[in-house]
Amino acid sequence: MPYSSVGYFTKQENIAVAGVADMVIRSLLDKQQFHDPLEAALRMGISSATWPLFGLLWPSGARLAERMARRPVRAGERILEVGCGLALSSLVGHRRGADMTASDCHPLAGAFLAENVRLNGLLPLKYRHGHWGRRPLDSDFDHVAPVAAFAQAVDVAVSGRFELIIGSDILYERDEAGALADFIAQHAAPSAEVWVVDPNRGNRAHFHRNMAALGFALSEQTLDHAARPGMAAYKGRMLSYRR
Repeated sequence: MPYSSVGYFTKQENIAVAGVADMVIRSLLDKQQFHDPLEAALRMGISSATWPLFGLLWPSGARLAERMARRPVRAGERILEVGCGLALSSLVGHRRGADMTASDCHPLAGAFLAENVRLNGLLPLKYRHGHWGRRPLDSDFDHVAPVAAFAQAVDVAVSGRFELIIGSDILYERDEAGALADFIAQHAAPSAEVWVVDPNRGNRAHFHRNMAALGFALSEQTLDHAARPGMAAYKGRMLSYRR
């Protein structure tokens, strides 16, 4: 049954992740949802067409969550999820006792995460604002709500270093300038691992080169999963980097 929130509809589902108990996830009802009255998302470069994407569950996110369900929990290891969206992988790791921090640039990602933490009866999970690449200038928005109102929608930025950085379906642009790789390197510990699940979007080559230039060595695994009850077939790559 859809739930009505201010300006958009959501739904609540039990999501199966191999290796852990089902997660209860509230997500946007569909790709047609949109609500940005202060243009807070637009200020981050998020158009009306891409606004709902953070609030949907994606196949690559499910693959990453399954991998997090299998990873041993290591004392002292800090893990950052970038471009987390609904942060299924962070929720799985958090439930298992890992030191997780979820991050995204969408103004509502933190609120959705807090609600899904509550629905699963978990302790609070760290969330930080994480943005890479160019975004519009504040001077482009003189006609809308003041910057102070926008600032209220933006959480504290990612800081510190992490031993593992993870992300799913984050290579959605060619990113020749290397903004994503630079962001990852900025927050990676001197000895770190990076996981990226990519649904063969075709933008890996630039990312590989940018990561290599920053000292990260790549190992690549093909993901080819047949359909099973409750889950569609999936083809993609698991990209693992180390330095």
